[in-house]
This record gives sequence, structure tokens and C-alpha cells, in this order.
Amino acid sequence: MRVLVTGSNGLVGSRACELLEKRGHAVVGLGRGPRRTGGTYDYVSVDLTRDADVAQALSSAAPDVVIHCASMTDVDSCEKNAEAAYAANVQATAAVARGARTAGAHLVHVSTDYVFDGDAGPYDEAAVPNPRGVYALTKHLGEQTVRVLAPGSAIARTAVVYGWPPVEGRLNFGAWLVTNLSKGQSVRLFDDQIVSPSLADNVAAMLVELGERKLGGVWNTCGGAVMDRVAFGRALCEVFGFDAGLVIPTRMADLKLPSPRPLKSGLKTDKARAELAEKPLDLAESLSRFHASWKAARGT
Repeated sequence: MRVLVTGSNGLVGSRACELLEKRGHAVVGLGRGPRRTGGTYDYVSVDLTRDADVAQALSSAAPDVVIHCASMTDVDSCEKNAEAAYAANVQATAAVARGARTAGAHLVHVSTDYVFDGDAGPYDEAAVPNPRGVYALTKHLGEQTVRVLAPGSAIARTAVVYGWPPVEGRLNFGAWLVTNLSKGQSVRLFDDQIVSPSLADNVAAMLVELGERKLGGVWNTCGGAVMDRVAFGRALCEVFGFDAGLVIPTRMADLKLPSPRPLKSGLKTDKARAELAEKPLDLAESLSRFHASWKAARGT
């Protein structure tokens, strides 16, 4: 098939492109600015907030499947710049959904557990969203936009995605932990926020399967473990050989962050485990793969 992936310079998008190439598909990656990852697939620089440019890119690519990974994910930056968040998470999603519909392509749209308020997690696919904060609101609006403009699409919710980044830039949660802990620096982690840490490779593989099989509806495409961030940090220390004493528990309210975050969050993965060939990984396997990719990046 011909598959177009937005956010192909990013953590999940780059891995989706790599996997799609390995599986023999023709791939077109869309990103902002120059190409910053490997692979031999076609790459097009597109500002997804420019409707006409998106329409042209989708028309030229003529994809069978679109995997929409691109998003503004810095929660506090979204809170501080609502216009930018709306443009990236709603306006751009609308443009991609229209383009996919016009091309007759199946759309896989990547969303988040932050669409929930965090009062009663972990959540299954039937739970009713109640977003709080600009990031959460715009991601929820993105989901609704997909439902309206590209019916039959897959909405793939994930959470706390981590992995060794393909290019230099803002570190994801896991890479930030490894970078600091490997230097013997302490990290302050929330012991009162429950999440579903998700290895980027595993997420990308589930997204690719949703695209290949053209599955619609809501899917929780995340890691299989639900835990607080301190527990994740300590488990990472054990696998990587870091000092677990460097993990300092703290409460979210103590940091006075600009944007609200769900506390009791996380996603249930029963549906994905039952219906997908690519299963949500357990924590041990996820961290083992993360450790291997970190060692490979260092050449050790």
C-alpha cells in the first residue's frame, strides 16, 4: 500500500515510517522543515496548519492509508499558547482528515489519555472524555474533527510515549530520565499520577496494524502497565543499572504547573490485546527494548 505518515521526524512517526518500509509499503513522510531521520522513503516538508499545502501533499501522495502522528504535545506550551495548540491539534487535523477523505484513504489519528479528567482511570475505549486544559481540549476536538470529516477512521489513544529520540530536540519522558540518571543527577517524579508508559516502537507497530487492516473506531494503543511515575522510574533504574535513590517522589500540586494534568489516568488495553496481532507490551519487555536502543545509540 501507499501510506502517508505525518510527523515523520518525530518519535512515533519515524518508527512508523521505518516499520512500514520494512513491511514493503511505499511510504511518504510529512514533517515541518528538513528531513531529520533516515530511511529511503519520500519526504515532503509541509506546514500542516496551511490547508492548501496539506491538500496538495495528500493529493500528490495519493495514499491508501494516512497515519496522523503530528501534534503539539508540550502540555504547558499548549496552555501558554492556545492559538498554536488549536492550529496544530485541531486545524491541522481537520486538513489531514479532509485530505484523507478526498483521497479515499483510511485515517489513523493519534490521540491521548489526556482527553480524560483523571478522576476514575484507567479508562477503556467506551469511557466518556472530559478534557481539562488546552492540550486536552484541543486533542479532544481533534478526535471529534476526525469523526465528522473522516467517518470510519481509527482513533488511537496513547499515553506517556517514550523511546530514544531519532533526532536531537526536546526529550521525551523516558529519554529525559535516562539522560539525567546516567549522569548521576536526581529526578523528581510524581508519585500521585497514574499513567500507562508506552514504548514508541510498540505504539508505532499498533498504528501500522490499524492502518494495514483499515480498522476503525477507538483503540488504546499504549503500554500494558498502569503505574505511577515513581514506580516507572525505579523500574527503569533496575533495567539500566542506575541508582534508584536518585528518583525523588513528589506530588504534582507541589510544582504548580501551568496546565492541569489527569491524576488517576492510564488506559485499559483489553481490546488491543484481544484483537490486534501487535500486543501492548508489558513493562519488562518495553524497558528491555528501550535499554537496547539506548545502548545501540551510544555504540555500546
